[in-house]
Amino acid sequence: MVFFLIASPRLCVFAFKLSHSLQIRRRRIDILSEILSSKVNMAKKYDESTVKSLDALSHIRLRSGMYIGRLGDGSHADDGIYVMLKEVIDNSVDEFIMRHGSKIEVDLDEKTSKVSVRDYGRGIPLGKVIECVSQINTGAKYNDDVFQFSVGLNGVGTKAVNALSSHFLVKSVREGEFVEAKFSRGILKDKKKGKTKEPDGTYVEFIPDTEIFKKFRFQKELITKRLWHYAYLNTGLTLLFNGETIRSEHGLLDLLNEEVKDDRLYEPLHYTGKMLEFAFLHSSSYGETYFSFVNGQYTQDGGAHLSAFREGILKGVNEFAKKNFQGVDVREGIVGAILVKVKDPVFESQTKNKLSNNEIRGPIVQEVKEAVQDLLYKFPESGKKILDRILFNEKLRKELAAVKKEAKDKQKKISFKIPKLRDCKYHFGDGTKEGERSMIFLTEGESASASIVMTRDPLSQAVFSLRGKPLNVHGMKLDQLYKNEEMFNLMSALNIEDDLANLRYGKVVLATDADVDGMHIRNLLTTFFLTYFEGLVLNGHLYILQTPLFKVRNKEKTLYCYSIEEKDEAVKALKKGVEITRFKGLGEISPEEFKQFIAKDIRLIPVTISNLSDVKPTLEFYMGKNTPERKNFIMTNLKGDEWTT
Repeated sequence: MVFFLIASPRLCVFAFKLSHSLQIRRRRIDILSEILSSKVNMAKKYDESTVKSLDALSHIRLRSGMYIGRLGDGSHADDGIYVMLKEVIDNSVDEFIMRHGSKIEVDLDEKTSKVSVRDYGRGIPLGKVIECVSQINTGAKYNDDVFQFSVGLNGVGTKAVNALSSHFLVKSVREGEFVEAKFSRGILKDKKKGKTKEPDGTYVEFIPDTEIFKKFRFQKELITKRLWHYAYLNTGLTLLFNGETIRSEHGLLDLLNEEVKDDRLYEPLHYTGKMLEFAFLHSSSYGETYFSFVNGQYTQDGGAHLSAFREGILKGVNEFAKKNFQGVDVREGIVGAILVKVKDPVFESQTKNKLSNNEIRGPIVQEVKEAVQDLLYKFPESGKKILDRILFNEKLRKELAAVKKEAKDKQKKISFKIPKLRDCKYHFGDGTKEGERSMIFLTEGESASASIVMTRDPLSQAVFSLRGKPLNVHGMKLDQLYKNEEMFNLMSALNIEDDLANLRYGKVVLATDADVDGMHIRNLLTTFFLTYFEGLVLNGHLYILQTPLFKVRNKEKTLYCYSIEEKDEAVKALKKGVEITRFKGLGEISPEEFKQFIAKDIRLIPVTISNLSDVKPTLEFYMGKNTPERKNFIMTNLKGDEWTT
């Protein structure tokens, strides 16, 4: 049976129009596809015209991070402006190491941000002054007869300082003659030479370029600490900073005496060899803390020399005691410092935070082992106190074993994964660029973490959500790490139970609300790390996330402000129809807005330790049981906030 459908004329017209409309739409889609395809092909085009060659100066300015690491704003010791200063001072210290000049003068003009360094060494050869500060891979440090144990071997340091400075001046004096050259952003502006009565040496001054460093300020305290490191590592060297004398007579022994003034179980043991110096002691604190150096360079992330030092101490103690103690028992509570002199040091980056020369491990282990044995025989009382601490650590570890097992079994029953952790793909130390910039945000509650989870970079940003306020662990024993589920999960997320070297994220970021409760949580978390994992803070891994306090907007523009001063400036700039919003919680900021605050322009405040000996009294005052004293301090120093409700 066959059916025929006879359409009305009106329906036929409608069908025709619909068909025509669909044809037009298809044609538009085809045209759009062709355009997109054309653009993609243009973007993928790769021929001679797409290849660019940059001169050294342009490359330094374009890729400054390759030469000085992070730019920063001067709030952290590793920010670019301090790396620039270090590069200049390194050259002066190298002169001292080669026994030429025992005084270095450093001056800072805080108003203009101009820094100057004057040494009294041999001075740069007058015919090569301009080349030595402007041409990459130019310098005498490639010549072992002139410099044997210098830090700056890459021929890059001073050239990078020159290229990244709006003003750079170098003056070399040798045997009554001088050559002076003035640069701006690496380009020579003026030069002169002549006779002089000044003593031999080199003078360098520079002002970091605001085109590169948008907003920065030198902090005198950070410069002073860096100069003290130079003094500890170069006994007999005198440094003058704005007139203040900085000098050490006993090297790393002075460093430990300054860093650990009270909480020590015995006096530091100190050894000085031809290529190696070290000192160590035990305190009643948890964890291990080290200051490691190579040729005068502070290696924040350690490396081959530090791992060899740790192994050498273990072997030396075991030989002395005729025992087979475990490393964790020997090193728990240790504070140590090591300096090695390496002829051809290999670092993992231009900023030289980690040594890679694995061939030095064997000799260092052997020398440390023998030196530790000799020191313990020489100071038997110290040896006895070390053994007492080791036995205490061993007993504590065994007592904790049952608690650890219970905590891990409990976690497995809940989930094979760590609860409340949204992990990232790459991790710190995995050799990838994403891993190097990895970070984990510690947030308060699900609502606060929601915005970060939705807007984070899943390749390098992880999120761990806390359930309200964490425990105040000040004065508590190590077993609290395992009895408290929140703290155990946090330790597991960071992977630092056995060794801080296993840290999975380069930055641990405290992301709390900008109110009183948020500040309290921030203090509780800082106390947690300073109590159980002091080295994590000391090595510069702990940060505080800055989010805007105010949103100031009108119909044309929106500005985000991080302080009352910025808010007042924004109100003046926008003039009319201004609306002000005060952010108190992270959950109040929409994901669309929040993304920009944790992306390229993220603002992080580093949590730093000025002096190890200040940690315990500071925690005792602010987090201890002295409530009346603390309340009196708060009432005396309380300041009003017009935006507090």
